[in-house]
Amino acid sequence: MSTDEVSNAPANTAESRTTRSLHIGTVKRPAPGERVAIVAGLRTPFCKAGTELRKYRTVDLGSECVKELVARTELDPRELTLLVYGQVVPTVDWLNVAREVVIGAGLPREIDAYSVSRACATSIQALTDVAQHIMTGHHDVGIAGGADSTTDVPLKVSSRLRDALMAAQKAKTLSARLKAFAGVAAKDILPGPPGFGREPSTGEQMGEAAEKMAKLNHVSREEQDRIACASHQRAARAWSDGTFAPEVMTLLPPPYDKPVERDNLVRESTSIEALAKLPPAFDKRYGTITAGNASPLTDGASALLVMRESKAKALGYEPLGYLTSWAYAAVDPAWQLLMAPVFAAPAALARAGLALKDMDLIDMHEAFAAQVAANLRGLACKKLATEMGLRAPLGEVDPDKLNVNGGSLAIGHPFAATGGRMVLSTLRELKKRRGKYALLTLCAAGGLGAAVVLEAP
Repeated sequence: MSTDEVSNAPANTAESRTTRSLHIGTVKRPAPGERVAIVAGLRTPFCKAGTELRKYRTVDLGSECVKELVARTELDPRELTLLVYGQVVPTVDWLNVAREVVIGAGLPREIDAYSVSRACATSIQALTDVAQHIMTGHHDVGIAGGADSTTDVPLKVSSRLRDALMAAQKAKTLSARLKAFAGVAAKDILPGPPGFGREPSTGEQMGEAAEKMAKLNHVSREEQDRIACASHQRAARAWSDGTFAPEVMTLLPPPYDKPVERDNLVRESTSIEALAKLPPAFDKRYGTITAGNASPLTDGASALLVMRESKAKALGYEPLGYLTSWAYAAVDPAWQLLMAPVFAAPAALARAGLALKDMDLIDMHEAFAAQVAANLRGLACKKLATEMGLRAPLGEVDPDKLNVNGGSLAIGHPFAATGGRMVLSTLRELKKRRGKYALLTLCAAGGLGAAVVLEAP
């Protein structure tokens, strides 16, 4: 399909509403063996918090990404009946980001939309939700994705200041409003950090949990810096050779004078020597986690267009690939917070009837280089395999198949958008390499993990 021309969404008229209601009523359960097709995907540039995308709220990033995806694919908006979208950083400005993305993107307002959150695996949750709706015959065409602005973070106020503000709001006179603040001290005025910066059940920052994983799994600082350096070098190559360009849209943020076309965190000049000079960020004396081997706070959005296989064919789309299987897992956050992918991956592979050796690519979310190294050790660990009831561990991951275009350490990590980025990039790379299967894994706050198996057309 040509992407040179963009057709507008139909007017939200009574006639269009009637047409949509009739269309929704004709959705049928997929035929046995029919697959869930990922037809297309798109993401915004991923930018460090407080930089080029700082003027966008989360809903703005999501709306721009979904709107552009619909335009590029020339999808008739009347075919779209479901949007599942998510965010991780909470906001007080809307209750259902998915619904606001539908409206903000100018899509028909009859489209069903709801929000999900599974921390860093949020857009994977959105994808599998849409897949389940398609598999049960509830919908034929859906969009899944997620966005986060880590620039636009809500700040906490003290309980004393909160009570004073509420009282002042209800007061009828100026003197009553001033009196409401009589008991507020100077220390009550300064905002506090949001509570989600620490794991609620343990009080640990995620970086502190990663430090513990590095120690338990004997992951050295040098190994972490090698992983981070490789991520930057591979991501820089993916930008320079044109791999990433078709996956990333251009944004023109206020004041609308400078387009943002690329991720701004990728460092082509990064070296192990430069990374080695960075001080520890969490354990100042003995730590190995630094700003260089940890994923940074990032703003961005992603979206995937998902269809029933026969519907994609009827509409003339050639799928990027298929969602073959998935699994979620959870571990005690007090153990190793980011180790749950090790438990999700075997389940996803088993449900697909495949093994690690069948995978042509493995894409592992890089929250921290230490977490990547620990997850790789976990996949090959006989003790963990026994605990999971497996006859043998999945095995060693071929480094030539792992994160071949870099990962979150270099590209950035807008929490709810990362899974969508990984799915899109991995399916395009499978096609490029003429591969067949890929395994994706993501760790998430709360001791959660996700894994999906993707299949090339």
